Amino acid sequence: MSEIEYSYLDQVNLEELRVLLNENSLRAHLIDHPYFDSTSLQSWIVEKIRVDSLKGCRVRAIHIDGVLAGWCGIQPDDDGFELAIVISQNFWGFGILIFKALINWAEALGHTEILFHLLETRPEYKALKKIATKVRKTEKFGRFFTTYHIPVGE
Repeated sequence: MSEIEYSYLDQVNLEELRVLLNENSLRAHLIDHPYFDSTSLQSWIVEKIRVDSLKGCRVRAIHIDGVLAGWCGIQPDDDGFELAIVISQNFWGFGILIFKALINWAEALGHTEILFHLLETRPEYKALKKIATKVRKTEKFGRFFTTYHIPVGE
């Protein structure tokens, strides 16, 4: 079985992270933004480290079998806190395990509900719909999402 490890973003190889975050297959499911260069990546990392320091938040890099696979976290949202899972297409099969880890983090951080926004490019997921207390369409940054309200600690 593969080993998933989580580390602080300032502990990853910056060039590996830049290349990963600039993958077109990954970007297809994210809000449009310019490709990262070394300066914009450093600014992004500083911001994610700031978010990680906030009460109720946690942001980490993901390594699978020692390979940088992406990042994930619990971060503030206009309606509470949201889950973020951003992983390279090479590791998409690991999303469920990462999601479960984030739900455990959310419980440890004292959340009772967490939001999970999936961009319109993603299908509606029956498994998420089944565990959600509410599913709704939302708009953020000019894009549409399916937002799942996931109970924590039940």
